[in-house]
Amino acid sequence: MKYFLVINGTCGSVAVLCATDDETRILLDGLDDYINANYIDMEVPGGKHRYLACQGPLPSTCTDFWRMVWEQGSYLVVMLTTTMERGRVKCHQYWPDPPGIEIFGDLEVTCLQETCNPACVFRELRLSHLETEEERVVNHLQYVAWPDHGVPDDHHDFLAFVRAVRARRHKDPQGPMAVHCSAGIGRTGVLITMETALCLLENEQPVYPLDIVRCMRDQRAMMIQTTCQYKFVCEAILRVYEDVIGDGTEVPKEQNQEHSDVVDNLDEAEQPDDSTISEEPPQEPGTEG
Repeated sequence: MKYFLVINGTCGSVAVLCATDDETRILLDGLDDYINANYIDMEVPGGKHRYLACQGPLPSTCTDFWRMVWEQGSYLVVMLTTTMERGRVKCHQYWPDPPGIEIFGDLEVTCLQETCNPACVFRELRLSHLETEEERVVNHLQYVAWPDHGVPDDHHDFLAFVRAVRARRHKDPQGPMAVHCSAGIGRTGVLITMETALCLLENEQPVYPLDIVRCMRDQRAMMIQTTCQYKFVCEAILRVYEDVIGDGTEVPKEQNQEHSDVVDNLDEAEQPDDSTISEEPPQEPGTEG
């Protein structure tokens, strides 16, 4: 069994040109069709994963968000921010506390249950269409351990969260996964990159993180927003790779040397010159991922 990981250059070289994302923009039904969201399709062994990458709902866009979830047939929503960070609003709370009910246009959202741990909150929501009387259960997974500034110091909780997301996807594979942070580009890109890399590693395929970023940015601009986010996800991928080696998997000598070179590159990475990825993200609500 073979596993290997290739990181394209140093983490400071994330210079990726972004294609227009109009072709991937999600359109709501009806004349009022706009929502800040895009389809992101990632090829993985055995098929593809489709994501609905979107901005975190604002008070004025909660109804649009739930319309998107309903119309796209999504049964899984992943949230990568808290509602407040550093005293700033990052995302409006678009679900009721249990056992509450809230109405958003033609849709009724009921919180059936909520369980928490220090890093994650898992919610089971019922989404009901008031006109057709159709309803479905939507799982809402929220990661709450991302620090107010920068990235997590440890990858353990984030990797556990990504694996929980994957387990939920496998249990109920219907429809695309809706995923958002604040702007819907930074942490959202980190999660999509990590899940894609896990799929590749599990199927003994090489992982090219920079190519994953290119693929995402072809579909939604600025996915993975800062240098530290890119370095964080690369190191998380390396952690998984090292765990595979630690399990006794035989890796060819040349791939072990390649792995060492990758670690050295990450440790010695310089800051990028490209203006499309910044060391410090903007601070206004809705602009930081």
